[in-house]
Amino acid sequence: MMTIRDTNHSMSVKRRNPWNWIPTLYFAEGLPYVAVMTIAVIMYKRLGLSNTEITLYTSWLYLPWTIKPLWSPFVDLVKTKRSWIIAMQGLIAAGFAGIAFFIPTTHFVQLTLAFFWLMAFSSATHDIAADGFYMLGLNNKEQSFFVGIRNTFYRFANIFGQGILVMLAGWLETSQGNIPLAWSITFYLMAGLFLALTLYHRFILPHPDTDIKREGLTASKLLEDFLKTFISFFQKKHLGLMFFFLLTYRLGESQLAKIASPFLLDDAEQGGLALSTATVGMIYGTIGVIALLLGGIVSGFLVSRDGFKKWILPMALAINLPDLLYVWMAAATPDNPLFISICVAIEQLGYGFGFTAYMLYLIYIAEGEHKTAHYAIGTGFMALGMMIPGMPAGWIQEHIGYTNFFIWVCICTIPGIIASLMIRNRLDDSFGKKI
Repeated sequence: MMTIRDTNHSMSVKRRNPWNWIPTLYFAEGLPYVAVMTIAVIMYKRLGLSNTEITLYTSWLYLPWTIKPLWSPFVDLVKTKRSWIIAMQGLIAAGFAGIAFFIPTTHFVQLTLAFFWLMAFSSATHDIAADGFYMLGLNNKEQSFFVGIRNTFYRFANIFGQGILVMLAGWLETSQGNIPLAWSITFYLMAGLFLALTLYHRFILPHPDTDIKREGLTASKLLEDFLKTFISFFQKKHLGLMFFFLLTYRLGESQLAKIASPFLLDDAEQGGLALSTATVGMIYGTIGVIALLLGGIVSGFLVSRDGFKKWILPMALAINLPDLLYVWMAAATPDNPLFISICVAIEQLGYGFGFTAYMLYLIYIAEGEHKTAHYAIGTGFMALGMMIPGMPAGWIQEHIGYTNFFIWVCICTIPGIIASLMIRNRLDDSFGKKI
């Protein structure tokens, strides 16, 4: 006969200590995203692609995150969230290995992009499963406690990816004297790391009682429910203003983000700052990300104290005005890494501070029935707002030069500031306080 003590022990083994899996799960969620969005840009730049090619190819990789709400209902239909997590992590590891294998080959662009696509779709699906699993594997109190922990380790993946790994690739470039080999080794290391994470999660992730295949559901029923939810999203009030904000708030940043690393890496004759790969990893991937995190923490505190309405305009100015620093850097071409670091840190601090407004607005428009689904659809439009403007950014830059391009970026920030002013007039004074 099983005693109460035995039952409790069985349940504790089944659930696992959240500290054993929350940090690694969200580190695993962040690393492939930063690899696709940031590391790929730097790698292709070092492998000799033009800015036009880099921004076009890598912006298309936003597509899986843009359309992931379309297949998220079917993650509920097939298998468990735990099974999806393990399977997607295995595919991500295979994506890293495929990129590493084909970097030194003749047709590396087409072949590595194919594996980046595999990684992007796998990562977007992993996001759906991991966020769902988070709610199933923790009770309400634990969910509140670990939300900061999961965000911290997701951001640590950003620092590790575009900071430490890029610095490693830069060191290998110098020590090996072979750029393709350096990046191939770096991606093999990421493949090994992700394989280890896959195996670790295979054994350590809990088996929540609620994480089961949903019996009785059919694809047609899910599709019908999804279409109803999707249509209801487009029946919200002030729809035009909503899309104006979603698609313009980061209009300048969406282009700047694609060109910032190439600008730092390009030679002086091309108008760049001629920094080494390792230096870019330190400045943009480490100092910049830390500043971004700090900006997000400060903005979250201020909004929880004073409300979203008071801070939406300062946030819009914070995310946009520091872009002027890139105009100065392009015109003055400073060669002091300290000055460059300060400029990048200020821009990223402003971005971290201002991006909170975007996330809070997504919560605001998702309020009501179908909150979770509407939030997911909103994040799809968020990704779309980064994908489409980013595509021609390299072409624009190569035709008008870095200085004029960054002036263009500053012009593109104006619609987002106007949208923020319009949104502020419709916000409740109390929204955002203690959120």
